[in-house]
Amino acid sequence: MRILGISGSPHADGNTARAVRYALARVESDETRYIGLSGKTINPCIGCFSCAKSHRCVFDDDMGEVYEAMRWCDALVLGSPVYMGMVSGQTKALMDRCVLFRPSYERRPRLSGKIGCGIACGGFRNGGQETTLQNIHTFLLQQNFKVINDGFPYSHAGGTVVGETLEDQLGLQTIDRLMDNLREMARG
Repeated sequence: MRILGISGSPHADGNTARAVRYALARVESDETRYIGLSGKTINPCIGCFSCAKSHRCVFDDDMGEVYEAMRWCDALVLGSPVYMGMVSGQTKALMDRCVLFRPSYERRPRLSGKIGCGIACGGFRNGGQETTLQNIHTFLLQQNFKVINDGFPYSHAGGTVVGETLEDQLGLQTIDRLMDNLREMARG
């Protein structure tokens, strides 16, 4: 299985980047890719819908790498820090630009059937991680992903990290369970 991890943090080696890399290391797959949005230029979608006709975005920016990787993967682990109780601006811009995968004249989104899950990193235990994961799940569902969570015994909507990722043992356990569920879903 080809697994893509994307960190939507503006920090190249911040908690979200560490959490997504940790998740990729847990799946024991030879085919993983990691993309951090830190330092990338991703213009916001302007709603022109040129992509519906041309299958290309009007912007020639760093989303080209993301588009290619999203087409390549079988599963997506999308991580975002919590900003004002929601996904970061970088994550939201990525989500909006993925309208390219949903041209209105096609029956199914081009990412349909892939497995997707989220990781949210916040400053406090109840610091907006669940809402951020709901943002991520809404995006994945709109692309017709098979969305998974971390499951029993925690039953969060995904990986939920507080503070320093590698010091948050409960947060790492939610990521472990999330990746266990991803493997189970991939086996069918």
